[in-house]
Amino acid sequence: MSLEEKVMADMKPAMLSKNEKALRGLRAIKAAIILAKTAEGAKGVLSEQDEVKLLQKLIKQRKDSLEIYQQQNRSDLAQKEQEEIAVIEKFLPGQLGPEELKAIITKIIAEVGATSMADIGKVMGVATKQLSGQADGKSINAVARELLSK
Repeated sequence: MSLEEKVMADMKPAMLSKNEKALRGLRAIKAAIILAKTAEGAKGVLSEQDEVKLLQKLIKQRKDSLEIYQQQNRSDLAQKEQEEIAVIEKFLPGQLGPEELKAIITKIIAEVGATSMADIGKVMGVATKQLSGQADGKSINAVARELLSK
């Protein structure tokens, strides 16, 4: 079942129950899918990897907005962003916990032979490919920097 089919299946019960929180998030996903499928060069079909990237992009946008709203003390708008993030995250594959992420990045550092912060690029290249969909780039980078600065 594709992401679009899952979203459409969840949308009907959300409409019937008048769940505005879920509908906002589901409509955002649906709109992003339609844009991606109709973009220039797109073949009208999204691969599973493209779907994960799309969801991660939507979450990143909302987290950025959430941060801005919190700085400006706009708790009403921040709450809406948090609700949408929760809906979108349901469609992502399971995210790694901090300890699992640290263990995997430690292994990657050993594999590429990284010894200092100068090697962060090598580590990030391998880690982002290997952990695609399981962790966001910001947390991967933070853990890699922490491990390489020791």
